[in-house]
Amino acid sequence: MNAQKNKSVPATDCGRGSLAYLYQQYLRLERNFSANTQEAYMRDLQKLLSFLKTEGKQPAECQLEDLQLFAASLHDIGINPRSQCRILSGVRAFFRFMQLDGFRDDDPSELLESPQLGSHLPEVLSTEEVDLLEASIDLSKWEGQRNKAIIEVLFSCGLRVSELVTLKLSNLYVEEQYVRINGKGSKERLVPISPKALHELSLWFVCRNEMNIKAGEEDYVFLNRRGAHLTRTMILIMIKRQAEEAGINKTISPHTLRHSFATALLEGGADLRAIQAMLGHESIGTTEIYTHIDTTTLRQEILEHHPRNKKNRHI
Repeated sequence: MNAQKNKSVPATDCGRGSLAYLYQQYLRLERNFSANTQEAYMRDLQKLLSFLKTEGKQPAECQLEDLQLFAASLHDIGINPRSQCRILSGVRAFFRFMQLDGFRDDDPSELLESPQLGSHLPEVLSTEEVDLLEASIDLSKWEGQRNKAIIEVLFSCGLRVSELVTLKLSNLYVEEQYVRINGKGSKERLVPISPKALHELSLWFVCRNEMNIKAGEEDYVFLNRRGAHLTRTMILIMIKRQAEEAGINKTISPHTLRHSFATALLEGGADLRAIQAMLGHESIGTTEIYTHIDTTTLRQEILEHHPRNKKNRHI
């Protein structure tokens, strides 16, 4: 019965009833993935389908050896190991779907290995560097106070940039000092927001209240000059430009402020599980990278302040 089902469903087109279409519905309805996540998974699937087409194979016929060749092809065209891991994770999700929905009896991706990743510690900013970043903003410009509020909210709440650009006024609880975040997979979480961030937002709202806001955009916290909500690219460009203005010689992005938020919490003694909840990480393993950052900082403190190390400097 499965073989007949396999033959009747086209794999490579995305029309209604195709395997790709059914997979996307699975991601949306059963996995409850956001539109951005669905799009990423579908892009990775198209890479696999294009490869299989050149090999003259359908997903129903694919074996582990074919997937290993696909993985090797990703390396050969220069895709970095981290992106390879992400793509292969999507491939595993696709074959699990095929098995669950009866398009295959087996899952050929079960033994598919991902490339080994070295221990990568993300760039972080100290509180002093965040202060420098904010101090470099020209508040006489229309967007100045908005940008200062953006940086402070990212650093104070540890938001993803996608969460920041979709932040709504209706999700701000000023009296309680909390913000409700719609994170990955449409999962909601409550994150404390600092008095400093609320202060910068209140100053931004003075400017915002004088704007002509587009219909349907009224509930977004951060807007551009035309009264529409910002994009992730706009935030990225702004932060990179501001780092140059502040003389910060680090490669930073909006995500750097999220890493800085988590690192500051850990160094201040926060529990790793609490940090996990505030970041919206599904797995504690994702949060554990910050323990490596903290260990690096601790080592530096020991080298600088331990009496044995002080003594050895003069040997």
